[in-house]
Amino acid sequence: MQGHSRSIGMRLLALTVMVSLSLPPWALARVQPSSGFDTNKQLPVLPDSDPIVQYVQQLGAKLVAHAPGQKWPYNFHVVNQKEINAFALPGGPIYINMGTIQVAENESELAGVMAHEMSHVIQRHATRAATKQMEAQVPLAILGGFLGRGIGGQLAALGIQFGVGSYFLKQAEKEADLLGTDIMYDTGFDPQAMPRFFEIIKQKYPSSSPQFLSDHPDPGNRIEYVSSEIKTLPPKQFVQTSPQFAQAKQRALGMKPLTAQQIAQQQKQTPGAGSGSGSIAPSSNFRQLQHNAFTISYPDNWQAAGDASSAVTIAPQAGVSQDAIAYGVIINGFQPESANSLDSATHELIAQLRQGNPDLRQVGSDQDIKVNGVSAKSVDMVGASPIKDQQGKAERERDWLVTLPMSDRQHVLYAVFIAPDKDFGQMRPAFENMLRSLHVK
Repeated sequence: MQGHSRSIGMRLLALTVMVSLSLPPWALARVQPSSGFDTNKQLPVLPDSDPIVQYVQQLGAKLVAHAPGQKWPYNFHVVNQKEINAFALPGGPIYINMGTIQVAENESELAGVMAHEMSHVIQRHATRAATKQMEAQVPLAILGGFLGRGIGGQLAALGIQFGVGSYFLKQAEKEADLLGTDIMYDTGFDPQAMPRFFEIIKQKYPSSSPQFLSDHPDPGNRIEYVSSEIKTLPPKQFVQTSPQFAQAKQRALGMKPLTAQQIAQQQKQTPGAGSGSGSIAPSSNFRQLQHNAFTISYPDNWQAAGDASSAVTIAPQAGVSQDAIAYGVIINGFQPESANSLDSATHELIAQLRQGNPDLRQVGSDQDIKVNGVSAKSVDMVGASPIKDQQGKAERERDWLVTLPMSDRQHVLYAVFIAPDKDFGQMRPAFENMLRSLHVK
């Protein structure tokens, strides 16, 4: 299997950061599970006691009552973010940005967005995307924002992004539209409000919804195929709005949600800025990760994510910004196409990484090193960090790539140690300790 992903974040993270591990069958991992990256901590999610959240949860409950298929444990949240967006996570969590509530003109439009996101969960588009991704053998592109835009837009800081190409995304959008149409119809809402709202966002609010439009690519003829689906259903009187929606929207319009840039600045942390879940500074205490292909030790206040079909990402919770790993380590496998030496395999890997990260460039020459007696290659690279400065420009990122041959001599194990350039010196001792603990099996 060829490892892959796109831009994490995403978005984002988030993160559990699961990408396919390109290792031979005997090298599949059994990584100790972690709690991953908590969306509710990484994003400004309003508390359940907030009246707007309570309204959204009540509306969600109505839709859930008519959701077909497996009874997922849906739960609904409101993110205090200005940009228009909504996203669903595998298994049932659904997040609605405050900006979406502010611009919705009636309850049916908001219900349409929620039914659409529920449909992504019902049809398991995240899992199916992962399958498509493995089949497609898409090259991994991890540096400078490797997570991409996240499922539904922000998987922000959670990190499960499947870069499977526009065809699958548009197909998934159409499926979510059609199933969402049935859910809205059965709940009593006008299904036409869903594609109509998507068009309104596209036409009236393009600058406020780039992530929404990117995460929900237009499959084409949305209104037409939704109309065709409605014609197959018995005529029915629909609810357009409600006093509860009017009250919630009025309250939402009185809010001052944060912009994506403001959220990114809040997520930004610097080494040594404290302890606990928000700290990036690596602990001096290490724990060991047992992988079928390798072992490595890492700071015990960081988290490891991955499973038997994934790469391994080790990062602090606060090391995620703009859906991407800003601080941390990614370990993966790579099978070169034609390389017959570690040197040529390393440069083939760098070439593939640069395909997805054109700003990435090598600094200085390769170095021959030893990792626990095994010959390895060390390469320093720089690129664009997902962290932005006060002017909104990407900070300079340093990426330290280390490659080692695997025992089958057909695959290369590589680790990428990532941090903003200005902080890399502070992070290097922890990175070097991790490398010294790395043993290929």
